[in-house]
Amino acid sequence: MEYANYQGFKGASIQNQVQAPVKVKYCLYARKSTESEERQVLSIDSQIKEMIRLAEREKLDIVEIKRESHSAKATGQRPIFNELLTDLRQGKFNGILTWAPDRISRNAGDLGAIVDLMDEKLLIDIRTFSQSFSNNPNEKFLLMILGSQAKLENDNRGINVKRGLRSRAEMGFWTGLAPLGYLNQNRVDKKGDVIIDPVRAPIIKQMFEKVAYEYYSGRKLFHWLKFDINFKTRGNKNLTLSGIYRVINSSFYYGMFERPQGSGTWYKGQHKPLITQELFEKVQEQLQRAEKERKNRDFAFTKLLTCGYCGSGVTGQEKYKHLKNGTITTYIYYGCTRGKDKNCKSIYIREEELIVELLKIIDQVEIDKLGMRYKLEAEVERYNKFQESVLGSSPDKNIPTKKIDVRTYAKYILQNGVITEKRELLALLQSKLIYKDKKITLL
Repeated sequence: MEYANYQGFKGASIQNQVQAPVKVKYCLYARKSTESEERQVLSIDSQIKEMIRLAEREKLDIVEIKRESHSAKATGQRPIFNELLTDLRQGKFNGILTWAPDRISRNAGDLGAIVDLMDEKLLIDIRTFSQSFSNNPNEKFLLMILGSQAKLENDNRGINVKRGLRSRAEMGFWTGLAPLGYLNQNRVDKKGDVIIDPVRAPIIKQMFEKVAYEYYSGRKLFHWLKFDINFKTRGNKNLTLSGIYRVINSSFYYGMFERPQGSGTWYKGQHKPLITQELFEKVQEQLQRAEKERKNRDFAFTKLLTCGYCGSGVTGQEKYKHLKNGTITTYIYYGCTRGKDKNCKSIYIREEELIVELLKIIDQVEIDKLGMRYKLEAEVERYNKFQESVLGSSPDKNIPTKKIDVRTYAKYILQNGVITEKRELLALLQSKLIYKDKKITLL
């Protein structure tokens, strides 16, 4: 009897240890294929339709559908796939339903993340149209082989594409969208050929000529293209300032191009040049000269003001305005450098408005602390010597220096002095100048 009881107890124990099979909840994951031979079969919609039919036939429980069009070549670059991994870790589902193993991953990093989830028993089953992969060594090994094969295909495809592009470049053919001023040939037998755009090519040539012979800057070209001739790109948009510099810095327009960009490998193109090499080099010389002048360009009030919003410095820059009479005038604006906060809401102020604010500061400061009297005395002495030596007249001894108003002289310097004088004057304030909402305050 005791033996029987023991046997009964043991049997019950074994029965309690048997776990019920875990129900698999699937996420249907569909990713767009980039391979031309699969486009018809493996579009996202067709993937989903085929896998839903499979799920209905095999009574699989689909709890969510995820679509993605990002490339699977690089690790961690697919937001929907990353979301899928997070949901698996959170237990929202424990299976993946997808068209083929390469839909999940074509790189080692993402494939490793999938296998790790299987090892952790968070991912129980991966079901494809023709295969199934569960958490056992053989099936995981097969999954890794198929994923590695997909990566090999990617790598080989990249090598083949680069070889093809290099061969086309060696023959002088341009690959990709034709530069502005040219058009791509639509004929299959003329693939890689570019022809001159009869509408835009003359304007492109004028751009080079205006820089080389009329010393146009990039901004002046921008205003000419936008306001004078209403030039539009192939997309019917205005050419941006960065786009202008890409054009006038491109050797393609005199017949040469570099592939890959920055490699130092140059090819002579089969296309017809719009300009001569001499004109291109003249443009580059002018651009270098203008850049050197820009770097040497100094503004009176840079590094003297602090942004009242973010604490960054305040710098100056030139702006160009197209006037109604057809001329272009230059203005100097000051604004936050946004060095500490790229989203700083500080607004720009014109130099003339800034000077008006600084004149108010001069009215507020104690004149004895301004430290300008010795400068004023030196200025009067210089003027007296100028009168005597150049004009041949003796200075009026009846005008005492002490009666000349230092505050008025300081204002004169702000309005009419040279840059060094203005900077020196503000440095004498020995206080921080805060710029905020077009107002200047002393701190």
